[in-house]
Amino acid sequence: MEKKLYAGKDYEKEFNPRDYLKTYYSFDSNTVDENEVLKFNLQNLFQTFSSGGVGGDILIDIGTGPTIYQLLSACEAFREIIATDYTEQNLQELERWLKKEPGAYDWSPVVQYVCELEGDRWQEKEARLRSTVTRLLKCDVTKPHPLGTAQVPPADCVLSLLALESACPDVDTYRAAVQGLVSLLKPGGHLVTVVVLHAESYMVGSKNFFGLYLEKETVEKAMEEAGCQVLKCDYCPNSYSKALCTSDGICFVVARKGPSA
Repeated sequence: MEKKLYAGKDYEKEFNPRDYLKTYYSFDSNTVDENEVLKFNLQNLFQTFSSGGVGGDILIDIGTGPTIYQLLSACEAFREIIATDYTEQNLQELERWLKKEPGAYDWSPVVQYVCELEGDRWQEKEARLRSTVTRLLKCDVTKPHPLGTAQVPPADCVLSLLALESACPDVDTYRAAVQGLVSLLKPGGHLVTVVVLHAESYMVGSKNFFGLYLEKETVEKAMEEAGCQVLKCDYCPNSYSKALCTSDGICFVVARKGPSA
């Protein structure tokens, strides 16, 4: 095991999307802890984008990574999804799946799980998602304008799962990053996020990546300081396997941007 703690620009060269997917999203009998975290996220996303009433024209997913699970329920509630990530290799991995290229990651077990929640057929779900994701953009949440010079319309929803605590080196940067995400929203739009609490680090292959230590109260306060009303902040004690990730629980947050934020 390598002892170096990777962070920031290290992601561009050191983060391996396939190692990450196999470790956290295999969704099989060998990854029980990871499965429980994923199920918690999928169930909350389903509720949020169905009975929770969050929907509209445009959703921007910040820090999509190489994953599509977080968009499976969202694609039923939005006309267009813009996916973004800091690293080129994550966007390439995502594009492989979107284009149904040979060797693309097999998400079918996760897709089928979501379809059981929703009552959909999984082949139709995959086609729906592929048609809804219209753009792949680079992002950097540590910048005041996380999408740089890319022109995007104000979003009805900004989604960001397990991204800010990996990208932000300290709490002040995290607070500023939340404000950056809120700036992408229409007044009245929703910010939906999942945060790993008390994070220190997480493994991808043999490499150890930095995680920002956040309390649930810090997360809620950052949303409020950015001009949002927190509508939901559900804590779950489930954590990833201790051998993979140093953390203590996760929280799922839905917040609404105020008229003057």
